[in-house]
Amino acid sequence: MSSRDLLIELGTEELPPKALKKLSDAFTSGVKAGLEKAELGFTKLHSYAAPRRLAILITGVAEGTPDKSVEKRGPALTAAFDDNGNPTKAAIGFAKSCGLDSVEQLDKLETAKGAWLMHQETQLGQPASALIPEIVQSSLDKLPIPKRMRWGALDAEFVRPVHWLVLLFGDEVIEAEILTVKSGRETRGHRFHHPESIRIGTPADYAELLHTEGHVIADFAARRKAVHGLIEEAAAKTGGKAEIDPALLDEVTSMVEWPVAVLGNFEERFLQVPQEALISSMKGHQKYFHVMDMNRKLMPHFITISNIDSTDIDKVREGNERVIRPRLSDAEFFWKQDLKNKLADRIESLKTVVFQKQLGSMYDKTERVSILAGDIAEQLGGNMLQAQRAGLLSRCDLLSEMVYEFPELQGIMGRYYAIHDQEPGDIPAALDEMYMPRFAGDELPATVTGQALALAERIDTLVGIFGIGQLPTGSKDPFALRRAALGVVRILIERGLDLDLKQLCENATAALSERLTETDTGQQVFNFIMERLRAYYQDLGITHDTFDSVAELKPTQPLDCHQRIEAVTEFRKLTEADSLAAANKRISNILKKVDGAIPDHIDSALLQEPQEQILAHKVSEMSETLAPLFAQRQYTEALKSLAALREPVDDFFDHVMVMADDEALKNNRLALLNQLRNLFLQVADLSHLQ
Repeated sequence: MSSRDLLIELGTEELPPKALKKLSDAFTSGVKAGLEKAELGFTKLHSYAAPRRLAILITGVAEGTPDKSVEKRGPALTAAFDDNGNPTKAAIGFAKSCGLDSVEQLDKLETAKGAWLMHQETQLGQPASALIPEIVQSSLDKLPIPKRMRWGALDAEFVRPVHWLVLLFGDEVIEAEILTVKSGRETRGHRFHHPESIRIGTPADYAELLHTEGHVIADFAARRKAVHGLIEEAAAKTGGKAEIDPALLDEVTSMVEWPVAVLGNFEERFLQVPQEALISSMKGHQKYFHVMDMNRKLMPHFITISNIDSTDIDKVREGNERVIRPRLSDAEFFWKQDLKNKLADRIESLKTVVFQKQLGSMYDKTERVSILAGDIAEQLGGNMLQAQRAGLLSRCDLLSEMVYEFPELQGIMGRYYAIHDQEPGDIPAALDEMYMPRFAGDELPATVTGQALALAERIDTLVGIFGIGQLPTGSKDPFALRRAALGVVRILIERGLDLDLKQLCENATAALSERLTETDTGQQVFNFIMERLRAYYQDLGITHDTFDSVAELKPTQPLDCHQRIEAVTEFRKLTEADSLAAANKRISNILKKVDGAIPDHIDSALLQEPQEQILAHKVSEMSETLAPLFAQRQYTEALKSLAALREPVDDFFDHVMVMADDEALKNNRLALLNQLRNLFLQVADLSHLQ
């Protein structure tokens, strides 16, 4: 069957910038699924997304669906005819449903499982032009639009008003009406540079016509690359380097059809304000890109992407500089106002800020966190008093003007205010580090005080919310408890902190005991964090059975758990691993079936077979050799040493009957296997390995 290219374009008012890429991807996926469901063949799809358009170019679309032979099976022959051979009502009804006048026109289908009446007919294919409008409409109906709007007196609903529709199949227009707009072959160029219509001859002409005539780069990826290059080129003129946030880059790309970089400046006096505040103001309010010097210090420049290729670029620059100045002045004002009061002066005011109705105020929370952070810092060999002080100050910047205006600066501003207040040691850094990691892959607290504070803050939140029964569900996690738990896991493991997580959860539970309504909260939180630990290792590519082999021992220290998992991962690379894992599984199954206690000691006098004598000697020898390795948690070396037991273990099972008729002999062999298994259990339960 012959094929043609297909162009679908929906022209609208400016689409929401943060949703443009998501809408484009969903539209393309919907059309692709519709074509496949209709069995309408095609070669490939390419999507286009710009502020005023969603478009898809599909190459090699079949001109129609193929004819299909459809087989309809009717009643079984035993039910189709009565004892006299006359057709029953079931047979007559089936014939009518097939559009036939009599049962005699039906065929018979005979198989090994029985015989049935059957009718075979050819279902004619449909032309693509008849199917495509419904595919497009269905895809638009399914777009992830939280709130649709109407325009004028029309009944159509979409995220923005629709102005034109292109449905071009080869060089022919597919006539249709979608969202009250009739299809055609005319698109529109840039709103200002080329507002006139542009006639499209064939789908393949689309992108080039828009670019050369319409002043529109329709391809999102190409436009994003162009914006990125323009920003870097502009920054190079300052001698600095632009910091390009991918999310902001996507948003700006979604706002322009014909990007033009404009380099602007602001007064150097604003650099006295913490640079994060200035950056937040430029990014959040104006969608500007900031410029840093080689020492990662903010420079008095910004880059904005204009959607107009102006003949007087200086006026565009001046306009943007005029707009940003009040924003930076606000940040400067907030900074100066906040410095009039010390962080410590705000502690009492935290009593007026509710953390959670049942769990008390922010003041109550900081007191709990202060005590817990001090205990953790002491365990880590840090400064307990500094950790306690950091805990008390940790939420004070929430009451500052700057954080009220820029909530994303929590902790960051606390660090600046603490430095200004001359708080000692690691306290300023800890106020910022308490929020680390802020997102997946973010850096972790570097100071002991910061690590203690970050752990205390998260564990107190987890215990408190679990303790009042507000556990996260599959779709809702308003307190970001999963993220908090993963943060605890990362800090403990990646910073190498040798802490007992279960004990920390119990300590936090004790501090909240009067406010909690649930029982066994500490254990619940510990189990929840350990489940995050499982997810953590899945992301690292660790197999589930490796994790289970360690989790079976119920370790309470994530760092110790990590060291064991590393050891098992290395052990599995050895040639002896499979055999010893199978042996551990066999031993586990044998010991599970034993009624009564297994003897603690092996009676050497009862070791009859050479193979059990050798194994007993090896186990005894290995126990003494491995004791210091286990004590120092050198699990990898211990398992490598245990790999040497493969041959004596295999020989034992090949030649020795464990469940002997002689009770004393049997119990002695069980004791040997139990000691062997306990050696491996000092690291992991290898019987879980697949």
